[in-house]
Amino acid sequence: MANISLEPYLFFKGNCREAMNFYKDAFGGEVEFTEANPEQMGDMPNKDWFKGKIMHSSLKGPVNIMGSDSSTASDKAAKVELSLGGTDEAQMRAIFDKLAEGGNVRTPLAKQFWGDIFGQLTDKYNIDWIMNIGPESQPSV
Repeated sequence: MANISLEPYLFFKGNCREAMNFYKDAFGGEVEFTEANPEQMGDMPNKDWFKGKIMHSSLKGPVNIMGSDSSTASDKAAKVELSLGGTDEAQMRAIFDKLAEGGNVRTPLAKQFWGDIFGQLTDKYNIDWIMNIGPESQPSV
């Protein structure tokens, strides 16, 4: 299969800049923002709501996330959980702890019956995350 990537696009109710900087702190990388300009939005409904808001943002790094402010964003992401997987336990635990700041840990990180470390949380922006920390790949014989 060709190089294909999936990048979540998150919508926020006016706190996109704060949220994307939070994710930058959690994951690392660089974040870029494009501010909304209501004067260029023509007859778009609710265009005044966008003054001082983010039209588009992009976090590029170990984890790629896009986001924007939206007057129609829901208060909570529904039917979606973002899944993080990795093998560096210390790094993954640090990310989990950062995402949990101000949020709610639904399942603390712990060894599971399948052998990996797993946990679930909802961050302070009501985004649901699941994390699985597995062993380093074993070299093939």
